[in-house]
Amino acid sequence: MVQEQVAISITPLAAERAKEILERYNKPHAAIRVFIKSGGCSGYQYGMAVDERELEGDTVVEMHGVRLVVDRMSLPLLVGSQVDWVENLMGGGFSVNNPNATSSCGCGHSFRTDGAKAPSGEGSGCCGS
Repeated sequence: MVQEQVAISITPLAAERAKEILERYNKPHAAIRVFIKSGGCSGYQYGMAVDERELEGDTVVEMHGVRLVVDRMSLPLLVGSQVDWVENLMGGGFSVNNPNATSSCGCGHSFRTDGAKAPSGEGSGCCGS
């Protein structure tokens, strides 16, 4: 486990929603794992999960009473990002404001970091299309 300067942050509103989710799962001491995976229409997708584990190499940030955990492979793509909670006509959900993203999909769930096209074979199924 590695504790670094704020590699990723969470807004107070998102932290409140995260605490509600942790309580709902009856895991108030668990963390929110934020990760990146290949896929989506822009090349990478954000993921979040309730996680009670801290793995070797994880970066842990505690803020507003919530622990965020990021694995070492996702960290370079998430450094400086902020997890927020966004309400719209379709409801509410977590959003990642990522300064490393050079472009992102209209749905806000996938992004690129180099301005290049999405990796071969990816790019379909975005935004319900």
